Amino acid sequence: QVQLVESGGGLVQPGGSLRLSCAVSGFELAYYTVGWFRQVPVKARGGVSCIHRGDGTTYYATSVKGRFTISRDNAKMYLQMNNLKPEDPAVYYCAAADSGYGCYSHRITQVEYDKWGKGTQVSVSS
Repeated sequence: QVQLVESGGGLVQPGGSLRLSCAVSGFELAYYTVGWFRQVPVKARGGVSCIHRGDGTTYYATSVKGRFTISRDNAKMYLQMNNLKPEDPAVYYCAAADSGYGCYSHRITQVEYDKWGKGTQVSVSS
């Protein structure tokens, strides 16, 4: 059974850090392009970061560049979030794409991702 399970969300003060993890089962993560997305109420889900399965190309949304870092190993993917800002709160989702088209240096292609976690809430408040 395919599963992606996020963890590590929570409440943090502005300027604080969180590390999100996504544990997967039911498929070989090493063969997939992986990404993180986020969604706030009344807005569409948007791409945050991704790593291409082949050459390791990474993408970061402009709003998180320099603050967030994506990484992966054979069983999990991670999103290190530093210097969190009031505009970062959202439900964060991990996702995987059995495709070479899900991640480029300049964009993340959400439609290519066919495996999704249920999300973890990140809140930023003083």
